Amino acid sequence: MLVITAHTLQGREIVQYLGLVTGEAILGANIFKDFFAGIRDIVGGRSAAYEEELRKAKEIAVQEMVEQAQALGGNAVIAVDLDYESMSVSHGGGMLMVTASGTAVVLK
Repeated sequence: MLVITAHTLQGREIVQYLGLVTGEAILGANIFKDFFAGIRDIVGGRSAAYEEELRKAKEIAVQEMVEQAQALGGNAVIAVDLDYESMSVSHGGGMLMVTASGTAVVLK
């Protein structure tokens, strides 16, 4: 399935707009990852643990969005937008949320 951020496709005709499709993923980052990420942030390094969690969350959100588009009969999702949010929870850990949204379409 074609998944793009553009609103149009050069050389392809959109024959039907099927509507909004979304996917969401919320993943917990455990306390050890939080602790070591904080240390890396202090010394100016990158946090590989958080980067991996974000990558996983993005893949899950996009896959859910694609599955919704397929269920509607679409063969592409256009105008895709990814939103990232970090949430803290009361027990000291954190949650990462990724939302993917776009428009399911049928391409000729």
